[in-house]
Amino acid sequence: MRTLCASTLIGEFFVLGFAGLVAMKDDSLSMGTVWTVCGVLMALSVLLCGMLGRPGGLALGWALQLVLIASGFVVPIMFFLGLVFGGLWWASVHFGGKIDAAKARWAAQAAAEAAESPAP
Repeated sequence: MRTLCASTLIGEFFVLGFAGLVAMKDDSLSMGTVWTVCGVLMALSVLLCGMLGRPGGLALGWALQLVLIASGFVVPIMFFLGLVFGGLWWASVHFGGKIDAAKARWAAQAAAEAAESPAP
């Protein structure tokens, strides 16, 4: 699960950077504000990659997805991209959990087979 979720977060890192470039075109926003907000969100997306195995890591990931969708109020295309990445995040969590459970079953089965077979 961590690999899939981290891949989604790294993709969001780049999308947030490109959204910052688009937001710079808005005359009502200062460049400092745009890059402070984008920089914090980009750093958070990278830091979350390391926090995925810890308590609260997935919850912070969900919060980042909501922030990504809400950024559509500044850059309208982010409504769409936020929903796309929210779907990718859900798929990463859902299917990543299934993959982790399957790996654990296979490891347990291999260990049981190794214990049953006599040593040569």
